[in-house]
Amino acid sequence: MRYRLIVAVVCLISSLSLLQGQQIALLKYKGGGDWYANPTSLPNLVKFCNQNLHTSLGEPVTVEVGSRDIFNYPFLHLTGHGNVVFSDEECQNLRQYLIGGGFLHIDDNYGIDKFIRAQMKKVFPELEFVELPANHPIYHQKYDFPNGLPKIHEHDLKPAQGFGLIYQGRLVCFYTYECDLGDGWEDAAVHHDSEATRTKALQMGANIISYVFTSTP
Repeated sequence: MRYRLIVAVVCLISSLSLLQGQQIALLKYKGGGDWYANPTSLPNLVKFCNQNLHTSLGEPVTVEVGSRDIFNYPFLHLTGHGNVVFSDEECQNLRQYLIGGGFLHIDDNYGIDKFIRAQMKKVFPELEFVELPANHPIYHQKYDFPNGLPKIHEHDLKPAQGFGLIYQGRLVCFYTYECDLGDGWEDAAVHHDSEATRTKALQMGANIISYVFTSTP
């Protein structure tokens, strides 16, 4: 099956410089939530990674949760503010993708938490989100974040938290909560974040990309 090919491909990658023509994908879901939020975020992240990690990532694409096309992309990104609904078939498709070597980054754009947690529980009934400690390798790739996930946008006066779903010892899903990395990846004119804030967000995003493409599945 296609998802098994992901394992073979990722195992062969020994350096980010070998990522010729790889793409990351935005995950389109049902339920009414704005899966399309932050339209400039992924293109800007790709540009930052290509310039600073010396990757050769292509333009990001959009794929639906239930599509077999997700197996063509080692990295999926999901964001939004509202409701998220996965059908049983979509849950099975996403589960197969993740246990086969794929990776999902969920970025709470404020308001998605109660919806996405319930849907990911359908994907992995046996797993719980666990907070990743500040010494987790995802925070210490090219860019060092000694205190863990950086805070990009303020919402509820809560600290930024990075949660993970760990399947058979491998991080398959990284959930950035009360952080809003995607807003920080957007064009400067969208949210008027400072250059320092945008750089911090892009550096953390680059760390996620680096972790996904260089860690052993």
